[in-house]
Amino acid sequence: MRPRSRQRSQRPAGMLGFSFVWSGQLLSVLASSATSFALTIWAYKMYGSATALGVISTAFIVPYLLLSPVAGVMVDRYDRKVMMMISDLVAVLATAGILAFHMLGTLQMWHLYVAAAVAGLGNTFQWPAYSAAISTMIPKEQYHRANGMMSLVESGPAVFAPILAGALYPVLGLTGILLLDIATFFLAIGALLFVAIPKPAKTVVGQAAKGGMVREALYGFRYIFERKSLLALLFFFLALNFIIGLAFNVFDPFILERTGSNSVHLGYIRSAAAIGAVVGGLLITVWGGFKRRMKSILLGEGLTGCVALIVFGLGRSVPFWIVAAGLGAIFGPLVNGASQSIWQAKVAPDLQGRVFSARRMIAFAIGPVMPVLAGVLADYVTEPAMTSGTSWLARTFGWMVGTSPGSGMALQFVFAGILYVALVVSVYLFVPAIRNLEDLLPDHDELEKVE
Repeated sequence: MRPRSRQRSQRPAGMLGFSFVWSGQLLSVLASSATSFALTIWAYKMYGSATALGVISTAFIVPYLLLSPVAGVMVDRYDRKVMMMISDLVAVLATAGILAFHMLGTLQMWHLYVAAAVAGLGNTFQWPAYSAAISTMIPKEQYHRANGMMSLVESGPAVFAPILAGALYPVLGLTGILLLDIATFFLAIGALLFVAIPKPAKTVVGQAAKGGMVREALYGFRYIFERKSLLALLFFFLALNFIIGLAFNVFDPFILERTGSNSVHLGYIRSAAAIGAVVGGLLITVWGGFKRRMKSILLGEGLTGCVALIVFGLGRSVPFWIVAAGLGAIFGPLVNGASQSIWQAKVAPDLQGRVFSARRMIAFAIGPVMPVLAGVLADYVTEPAMTSGTSWLARTFGWMVGTSPGSGMALQFVFAGILYVALVVSVYLFVPAIRNLEDLLPDHDELEKVE
């Protein structure tokens, strides 16, 4: 019998090991997305309430907003493979609960709210654990490629889950889809058990951050605020998210107004965007992105502003929007993969759970208000002004976006795109703390280690 240490050494590691974990997650997330789609169909047939469906989304995100810093501490304190397995287990318990109530014939909407909150709790721990594990599993030169693969876990199900659920729901029903979701959980757990996930090396800065739960949770924020380049990059993305939110949060009503409330056309355009994101993820997975990651970020964001906002807003036909949406979505994985790779390279691995949780919490801070702000802007400012035909906005920009219903929202896309590109160019020209970030901050493998 081989020694235990020798057996562990034979487990897949590096990019091969990551590929096993990634494959398990891809299948699990695809099945979970199909479950979500099937539950949406079931809930709407049973209750016919769009508000109730919105509450499910809110219930999912609340645990993240409340517990993200705590999750980051636990990811750094404990074995990340174990944390990943526990987060998957929590998510599957939510699915199992729904299955049990459905088979008993007692499933109600409030059960879905509780299940969504439980699944959100699992996701709160899952994202920082998986993100931090990448930096210990593979060389930093492969981070961008690995993050391109992870983007497929997010974008792939958006394309294939509705197709899968739509095909299986009439045959298997909700019960069959829930059972399939639970089965893929065992594949994801099996992949984790099969691979080696090294523990992060202890760094001087990581050990100095040790303390009580509150102190360690707050340290994630402190770490970011003490590093001007990382803080500047984070607020750069926060500003971009604010600008793009003014347009993307009226995406559906914009298309519906322009197409006479044709939901089929909206589906085509949304599918094109999802396919574009998949293509972008595949491109980064194969290519690996630019060696200078800031080049990927600035170029990708500039093209996003031009194509996904300005060009899309100027469109007047469904084929045009399909092409613009597909092309505009390609650049997202390039940008997100490069950004994630920078954080993974620059933050000490034994601090990444806390720092990544703090970073994401800050980035999501404006999320709850953006749909309201964008909607109010469209309902009370841009749409009335453009459709009146006599306002200054209509006289000045009517030739460009028209004065029919939807023109105000089209103007939001165009103006947001101009601001978006202007911000990207300004950062490139005038903010060396971001432009030269990769040179200003040392990589984590250059940090002093604790022997």
